[in-house]
Amino acid sequence: MLNSRLKKILISITIILFIPVFGRLCTDDFQWALPDFIIGAMLLYGTGIIIDFILRKIQKKSHRIALCCFILLLLVFIWAELAVGLIGTPFAGN
Repeated sequence: MLNSRLKKILISITIILFIPVFGRLCTDDFQWALPDFIIGAMLLYGTGIIIDFILRKIQKKSHRIALCCFILLLLVFIWAELAVGLIGTPFAGN
């Protein structure tokens, strides 16, 4: 059974994932392919589930804030690496 916070997180992520779908439908300049959508969904849903887990299991508020900020920062770095190749891994975009 999903708790209400996790439901809200998952619904919010689903709505966020519709933004690139509409971008793909509205313009030819939008360059996302199916693997991009799959990886984006995995990253966003994984981050949402991890943050819900942190919020449920960690009692001290300062630790929860620090861990959630770290997870979100990690998401941004991974997303940027996949998009433009900040570090230069073989997974980087063009």
